Amino acid sequence: MDILAGTSGWQYRAWRGDFYPADVPQRRWLEFYAGQFGTVENNGTFYRLPGRDTFKAWRDRLPAGFVMAIKASRYLTHVRRLAEPAEPVQRLMAAAAGLGERLGPVLLQLPPNMTAAPDLLDGCLAQFSPGIRVAVEPRHSSWWTDQVRQVLTSRGAALCWVDRRGEPQTPLWRTADWGYLRFHEGDGSPWPRYRQETLAAWASRITRTWPGTGTVYAYFNNDQYGAAPLDAAGFGAGISSPARNQA
Repeated sequence: MDILAGTSGWQYRAWRGDFYPADVPQRRWLEFYAGQFGTVENNGTFYRLPGRDTFKAWRDRLPAGFVMAIKASRYLTHVRRLAEPAEPVQRLMAAAAGLGERLGPVLLQLPPNMTAAPDLLDGCLAQFSPGIRVAVEPRHSSWWTDQVRQVLTSRGAALCWVDRRGEPQTPLWRTADWGYLRFHEGDGSPWPRYRQETLAAWASRITRTWPGTGTVYAYFNNDQYGAAPLDAAGFGAGISSPARNQA
């Protein structure tokens, strides 16, 4: 099993001094980040979709083997709410193709007030080309049904596992031969850090769910006070089976 841990985004000015050395200019932060981790979740693409040339420029700055996950545009998930997905999915993937072999999973984070719509989800997932890994993060409890689970499984999409304050916010379904996990807020001190025991418990869940081959992507979204890179670097402690943590 292969665990790739990183953070949700990398351009946080508050990280200067805590993570980014004061003498590293902001324009070189991506290179510095990629020297510490093997993956990043680009959540800026949720707010504004860059052009293909921007994605290509990121690719050219990243080392071999580095993986950039991308968060799908809010136009697809929050404006259209998965309806008529063909054009926004095509536009997203045409731009992201600039990453080439650096392209990782695509995250569909659904609005918290969007209730279960398995047919819409299935239609959206059908627009992604084979080989593109898609993770889905529903945020309304109505999604936790066998029908939704079957849609994800049939499309090879991963249910995004979510943690907040050390507690799972989603069912711990395995719907694909790979996994995706997001840490939103820790249960440790100082806030919003995670306790090492909590991270070890998540590592144990991962190794039990994907005991053999497969990749699990884990991203820390607790960016305040530089907590995310510290926790991402510590994630993987307590994993007893052979695994690689790029942090």
